[in-house]
Amino acid sequence: MKMSEIRQMTAEDVGQKLKGLYQEAFNLRFRQATAQLENSSSIRKVRRDIARIKTIVGEKGRSEGKEI
Repeated sequence: MKMSEIRQMTAEDVGQKLKGLYQEAFNLRFRQATAQLENSSSIRKVRRDIARIKTIVGEKGRSEGKEI
């Protein structure tokens, strides 16, 4: 997911996407713990997407003068 894509999303869409990514990260960690995960790099990709979204949310909050 690209930063420009996240910036174009509404706040509600960003929240839904973040919630979905947290769920996906949980499922990937669970699959890794039970030795069912074939591609371990997918965990890293999901974590980075979560970090990107949280960065954009923080930037938007600071630009509006709100603390998160």
